[in-house]
Amino acid sequence: MAKERLDKIVSEIGLGTRSQVKALIKNGQVRVNGETVRRPEEKADPAADTIEACGSVISYEPFVYYMLNKPAGVLSATRDKREKTVMDLVPDRRKDLFPAGRLDADTEGLLLITNDGELAHRLLSPRHHVDKTYYVETDSPIPADAGERFADPMDLGDFTTMPAVYESAGSHSGYLTIREGKFHQVKRMFQAVGCVVVFLKRVRFGPLELDEALKPGMCRALTAEETAALKACR
Repeated sequence: MAKERLDKIVSEIGLGTRSQVKALIKNGQVRVNGETVRRPEEKADPAADTIEACGSVISYEPFVYYMLNKPAGVLSATRDKREKTVMDLVPDRRKDLFPAGRLDADTEGLLLITNDGELAHRLLSPRHHVDKTYYVETDSPIPADAGERFADPMDLGDFTTMPAVYESAGSHSGYLTIREGKFHQVKRMFQAVGCVVVFLKRVRFGPLELDEALKPGMCRALTAEETAALKACR
């Protein structure tokens, strides 16, 4: 890994703002390979050098990946002046993390949190058509022919859907897999067949399946296998 500014490395792991970290370094609170460094602009290789801040060795990974089970009522944003965001639920305080994509405020389920912009762009690009599966509950019985209707392109006015896959889970519930992810798409598709969605939860995103052990509001780092599958997603 290429060398980077020391203040950038330390601030990105969440030990403070860039200005706060600069003050730490100037006050002799940061060491590189056992030597105290007082210049914030000093370069270091986080993959090869041993970096200590305030007496503790810091662990730095260039890219990190978390699975969050987003609860209802939380915004899919990095920050908001009034409302709670998904980033408030992530214990990792790195400043460069963001949600890859979004879920409506009232929607629950799987959300990827990362700092890998290139991967996020690839997963969200319409050209790659990454599958997203949602568990849906409706206020009225879902029509028997809903699967056939979802399998055909649906004209929703401002766009036409790609063929989707529907699996019934009961008279008022089922699983819908789509390949786009337009604004309110799942709700609008069910509205088009005469149903109002009363509960919506994303259970799969590409190769990732929501960990049933994660309660709403909880997150965990992806396993090595999950990360590899995500990076292989095309």
